[in-house]
Amino acid sequence: MSGEIGYRFGDYGLPAGLIELRLKGSAGQSLGAFLAQGVKIILSGEANDYVGKGMCGGEIIVTPPPNARYVVNQNVIIGNTVLYGATGGTLHALGRAGERFAVRNSGATAVVEGTGDHCCEYMTNGIVLVLGLTGKNFAAGMSGGFAYVLDEDGLFETRVNQEMVTIQNVTDAGDLEFLKSLITQHFEKTTSFKAQTILADWAAFAPKFKKVVPHAPAPVIPLVTGQIAQKTSAEPAKV
Repeated sequence: MSGEIGYRFGDYGLPAGLIELRLKGSAGQSLGAFLAQGVKIILSGEANDYVGKGMCGGEIIVTPPPNARYVVNQNVIIGNTVLYGATGGTLHALGRAGERFAVRNSGATAVVEGTGDHCCEYMTNGIVLVLGLTGKNFAAGMSGGFAYVLDEDGLFETRVNQEMVTIQNVTDAGDLEFLKSLITQHFEKTTSFKAQTILADWAAFAPKFKKVVPHAPAPVIPLVTGQIAQKTSAEPAKV
């Protein structure tokens, strides 16, 4: 479907949410792969690996079935390597993700209620919000974009690969407003009890969020080729 949309209308030819697909059950691999703008997928159930792989627009919402008897934010609802290479679009998952969530994410916005190891691995752009625990090696090789993580146990820093990123407290008023709006969207789209709890006691939860941002790039020192050439030409030729 996304391929056909691309052929007919280009990458941004359809208004958001024009086509809505409502699905039930267990989705196999690559649900919503290469999803185009204008398509919204709402899945009541669960999905395997590579959800949203290469998506460039659109929206994916995954929630448990109404009769689910498990605690949603303590169970995996989407598999591994979700949003691999995504360049746009949004994902809301009412539950945890597997390993390598948002690996090589290059522009998608995603909200999830917990992840396995290697979240935001090699991420180059986009926004990730985790309303729960993460696994180890968070942000390994992350060079762009940023992530918010709810650090309720105070140990998130020990699970972050800090070689290329910095961990910050969320104190800026604009940052806090944006974070709150993202949580509000998650609640509106998934009826997340976790999101509802956070919003109901925002003053208590806001200080528990951490923001992960890549290190500032090192300044580029220009090569003064004229000076080098002048110095070289002044040296006698060696035979």
